[in-house]
Amino acid sequence: MIIPTKTLNNGLRIPVIGLGLWQIKDQDTFIKAFEAAYKAGYRLFDSAQFYKNEQFIKEAIKTLNLKREDLFITSKIAVNNFGYKKVKKSFDQSLDKIGSPYVDIMLLHFPVSILRKKSWIALEEYYALKKARAIGVSNYTIRHLEDLKRYSNITPAINQVELHVFLQQPDLIKYCDDNNITVEAYSPLAHGLAMDNEEILKISKNYNKSYTQIMLKFLLQLGLIIIPKSVNESRIQENISLFDFEIDSRDMNHLRKLNKDLRTCWNPTMVP
Repeated sequence: MIIPTKTLNNGLRIPVIGLGLWQIKDQDTFIKAFEAAYKAGYRLFDSAQFYKNEQFIKEAIKTLNLKREDLFITSKIAVNNFGYKKVKKSFDQSLDKIGSPYVDIMLLHFPVSILRKKSWIALEEYYALKKARAIGVSNYTIRHLEDLKRYSNITPAINQVELHVFLQQPDLIKYCDDNNITVEAYSPLAHGLAMDNEEILKISKNYNKSYTQIMLKFLLQLGLIIIPKSVNESRIQENISLFDFEIDSRDMNHLRKLNKDLRTCWNPTMVP
């Protein structure tokens, strides 16, 4: 299966769906999930320093005899590694763990109040050194992105945020669209906390698709990148089987009405 891509603001193309790697702490489980995803067509793999599994990427590439250039690898600078010098040091450590001279994209994981400016400056310098093919942010609100404009020379390629049918953040999506920032949705299934909505169940039956496939397809049709997480081979396959149908405009409107600002992860809206 060939997965569609989006073009980021620096011309780099990124697959519209990837495998989230959060909470996968066991190497064997990680490699099995990585293999199942690769065979299913995934090429985008989303890790982070905080996940403590970047080193498993190196082992997966080696064990499965994959070509690094065939993969799109994301990582993120952990909050405790913010600051100009610490970002650079931890960035190099991430590259060593991944076993690559570059990542495809490196993000700042959270808008840490005092240190995010110096941290972004460090990312820009590493981007210039081609240690990242693109740089971006995660969990940034409109306020944080506006603040970033004051000191940045590079517009972030991606803003990775929690986003699903129950947390749609339309104002943030519009802002990012207007400023040429691609939105990437993490936790696109809301951690399974609302899997019994009657409207989604009805729509899923109409398309002969699963509840989760409707949730994921909704986000794709909004023009977002999605990174569902699973270690189950059948779920990994199910989550990527989204390109043989379209949700019509009437059902998209029904899904838009399900927004209830349900946050299942950390909330950046109170961060100054």
